[in-house]
Amino acid sequence: MTIHYHGLPLTPEVMLLDLTGRHVCISYATRRPAQTEISLKKMQSIMFDNGAFTIHQQGGELDEQAYYRWIEPMLGHPHWAVVPDVIDGDIEQQRALVKTWPFPREFGAPVWHLGLPLDYLLELIDEWPRVCLGSSGQFWQVGAPAWRKRMNEVREAVYGRRRQAPWLHGLRMMAQADKGWPLASVDSVNVARNYKDYLQMPGKVADRIDGMNGSTVSEMPTDNTNQQDIFA
Repeated sequence: MTIHYHGLPLTPEVMLLDLTGRHVCISYATRRPAQTEISLKKMQSIMFDNGAFTIHQQGGELDEQAYYRWIEPMLGHPHWAVVPDVIDGDIEQQRALVKTWPFPREFGAPVWHLGLPLDYLLELIDEWPRVCLGSSGQFWQVGAPAWRKRMNEVREAVYGRRRQAPWLHGLRMMAQADKGWPLASVDSVNVARNYKDYLQMPGKVADRIDGMNGSTVSEMPTDNTNQQDIFA
């Protein structure tokens, strides 16, 4: 089973109601107060993203203290947030930001970027109940051959550490939910960006995506790399 967090914002705003009862992802970089309020009332749970990837693409830097002030009044089970990270940063830069997390660890998830050493991933899964996987650097293209090879290494390292996989969340990995990776949850903005192209309501598109589920049991599933990526 894989939890799918559908990225917001969704336009026109009234269409957000068609996702009622689902899991959604709200980014600090693209947040809209009205949609956040609706989501807190209507959705099953919210993943709050720090927006570092979007902010990096725009040439800026994340203000982690402002981010913390934003999420503080909303953090509570079953909601959780992505711990601030540095895109293309080294281990020490990542560790420094992780140390700034001011809330209980059960409400946060640090990011391990695929270009960093596997030892750092194992360190994080020993210390945190949930860890995000980020695709950057040479592994920026999700689903590419180099990316799949690295994810195979991740899978082997994780199951070599423990029989039960930790909660791994795949950032921008919705299309990989059923490809054999040990991903307990994933996110994507596919519905928000593309539902009009499908000529369907957002909820109908989400139904199809939510049916793509993986497994987090320790048996090594087949890497179905020849399957067509229908959803990005």
